Amino acid sequence: MKKLPIIVITLLLTASAGAQDVKTGWNFGALPAVTFSTDQGFQYGALVNLFDYGDGSIYPEYYHRIYVEASTFTKGSSILRIAYDSDYLIKGIRYAVDLSYLPDFAYDFYGFNGYGSIYTKEWVDDEAATDYRSRLFYAMKRHLFRFKNDFIGNIGENNWHWNAGLSIQQFRTDNLDVTKFNKGREPEDPKYLDPDQPTLFEYYKGAGIITPEEADGGWITGLKGGISYDSRDQRACPMKGIWAETGVEVAPGFLGAESSFGKLYFTWRQYFTLKENDLSFAYRLGYQTTLFGDVPFYYQGQVIVSELRGSSSEGLGGSKTLRGLLRNRVVGDGFLYGNAELRWKMVRFRFINQNFYLGTNYFVDAGMVTSPVDVDIASFQDYLDDNFAGEQAGNYLQDVKDTPHIAAGLGLKIAMNENFIISADIGKALKAQDGDMEFYIGLNYLF
Repeated sequence: MKKLPIIVITLLLTASAGAQDVKTGWNFGALPAVTFSTDQGFQYGALVNLFDYGDGSIYPEYYHRIYVEASTFTKGSSILRIAYDSDYLIKGIRYAVDLSYLPDFAYDFYGFNGYGSIYTKEWVDDEAATDYRSRLFYAMKRHLFRFKNDFIGNIGENNWHWNAGLSIQQFRTDNLDVTKFNKGREPEDPKYLDPDQPTLFEYYKGAGIITPEEADGGWITGLKGGISYDSRDQRACPMKGIWAETGVEVAPGFLGAESSFGKLYFTWRQYFTLKENDLSFAYRLGYQTTLFGDVPFYYQGQVIVSELRGSSSEGLGGSKTLRGLLRNRVVGDGFLYGNAELRWKMVRFRFINQNFYLGTNYFVDAGMVTSPVDVDIASFQDYLDDNFAGEQAGNYLQDVKDTPHIAAGLGLKIAMNENFIISADIGKALKAQDGDMEFYIGLNYLF
């Protein structure tokens, strides 16, 4: 297991016990963004998370939150992000805004339909004696610009809410930039990428599975509306309550999309107190499917929610959806997913005049494609016959109905003032087709 950020270790070694008090005014957590995930490699940069607790009367809830991050990862992606959320900026409405630029030079692409696309580990293992192709065979270039606005308002005096949203996103997709990754390497270097070796993304483009119109990306302007129910006792790590939402997102062609389409989303999250303040059980169930239209391939992996909680919401597979699976391993026209975890706040203490707790979590994650993307295996074989003699479509695709992809693992959490939470999770896929062991360090509980 990789080491936790230095600041986490320092806090643990120098912590002293003490009673929790109420926080007032502006409080912030500033960290060097030194993290690691199997998906993206080591992260370095900086982030600031600011909370306004006002007079402290609603603590641990807050009046305003501002989040700023600038960081990059060793596997080729970066995060440039400013986010803000508040229940008090607009009277009676919760408003969240996110402005991000997320360039990724090695964005994971494993095809569509879960087990309908075959993952061959030996093709990306540069230490394999045979069958090695490229350590980035399952990668492509994808840059994302995102301006996202979410609004949540009350329906009456109970826990029901209406949700609305406007998002403007530009996806720029392209072949892997081999020259970038070969910089400073000689051909005899095991990490050197053969410029003549196509990636899976290039195979899909050549065979027409990804159309020429979609291959370079495009703009998506999404209009979202729905309802939600929220009885959580606290947002960052609820001990009890339900948080459920459902709605429809529409991307009209006249607003810039490749074609008009609409998606239905539903998410149910529930939290149970097993021991007051210390031990809880939480689970999440999600379903998403296309209602009409043709969805561009680069949008199929987006997981739609009423409010964005992190730098990304996509998958399935990876730190934000199914921990332990390869990032973006499960992509389809419709999918179902679930997470269940036991959360234990083991130790509470005071340090640098702030309230902290150290916790652990133990989880099982699962998901599967329910509506597959249309993929013509016979046409793919024709493409291979014309361009790669001897290649078999059966090495890439299979005509099977997807079954659950499952992973299990555990995590460590350290939280400051209940809301600023540093998280480390390790998960293991139960099937080799989904990867092996994945490790993540980031912020917040998964849900």
